[in-house]
Amino acid sequence: MEKFRGVDYYGIDALLSEDERMVRDAIRDWVEAEYLPIVTEHHRQGTFPVALLPKLGELGVFGATLKGYGCAGLNNVAYGLIMQELERGDSGLRSAASVQSALVMYPIHAYGSDAQKERWLPALAAGTAVGCFGLTEPDHGSDPGGMKTRAARRGDAWILNGTKLWITNGSIADVALVWAKDAEDHEIYGYLVERGTPGFSTLDIHGKFSMRASITSELSLQDCRIPVVNRLPGVKGLKGPLSCLSQARYGIAWGAVGAAMACYDWALQYAQQRVQFGRPIASFQLVQQKLVWIVTEITKAQLLCLQLGRLKDEGKARAQQISMAKMNNVQIALDTARMARDILGAAGIVDEHPVIRHLMNLETVNTYEGTHDIHTLIIGRDITGCDAFGS
Repeated sequence: MEKFRGVDYYGIDALLSEDERMVRDAIRDWVEAEYLPIVTEHHRQGTFPVALLPKLGELGVFGATLKGYGCAGLNNVAYGLIMQELERGDSGLRSAASVQSALVMYPIHAYGSDAQKERWLPALAAGTAVGCFGLTEPDHGSDPGGMKTRAARRGDAWILNGTKLWITNGSIADVALVWAKDAEDHEIYGYLVERGTPGFSTLDIHGKFSMRASITSELSLQDCRIPVVNRLPGVKGLKGPLSCLSQARYGIAWGAVGAAMACYDWALQYAQQRVQFGRPIASFQLVQQKLVWIVTEITKAQLLCLQLGRLKDEGKARAQQISMAKMNNVQIALDTARMARDILGAAGIVDEHPVIRHLMNLETVNTYEGTHDIHTLIIGRDITGCDAFGS
């Protein structure tokens, strides 16, 4: 296959600044050179290339929109383009960067104390420290307000008890941002739990058919004692974790475009080279119909992301608009992967081609950070004023 040159049917590149294009191209080149040659083997083995994290730090990927503490201070469009290119490599790569940036660094930067920021942000930005985000529980996914994890004050410490599940980077994290209810006021707060803290343990989840080149863990907190100063002082209630999820969903909306691009580019080239009945299958109407649908939906998704990024940079983006982009773009990426797999025929099920890997990954991306159904209800509540959640 020829080297990837991007998908830009509407000349969207012209709407990007030179700096935005430079950032995207730098990450695109790195993914081509350093990540794509190794991802298939990591997918087969069910491992994540941890050694690449400091390199991503050098590239300015982590906390890219944050200012100070060694962060790049980029705008939100540039950050989105980074997520796009990382997920063109693999959803697991984008997920690791997204968790580090949006779910760990962002809340520390926004809600942490000066000491917490100075302790963690430079190391997380450099990729010399890894973070994870503990919100989802075995019995509480779409309804985080029902979480059972508790934090109780005991003198100069917080005692945490509970379990978190489906945690990206869990077993390699140097710090876990765990969300728990205060046993006294029943409000939700964020707590920084360092690796090696007594009572804190992790267990990796195996047997995954999706997100295989990603670390997914369970976090267990059993009378886990952390200093009082390890609670984020700047936020309480669901606003804290939900604001983090908005940051992550924004990155996912862009990342899904990257996965769709990878599938489209591969299927297009395959269709142009695969000969049946004496001519390339790209010349058949039904194959063209699939390819046209895909490139049209990618184009619409690109424009959705770009306008959302511009709104975000102006401080005008709303959570419901982010929900629309996440919901739409992941769905079209998943449909793209399925169509691309169909175009490849039997070849589409083997990992010599990246399509099946993206297809399986996107099944997870469609679920995490809010399912398609949850985002539908978020937007439905916004446009009707009627709440369809719960009773």
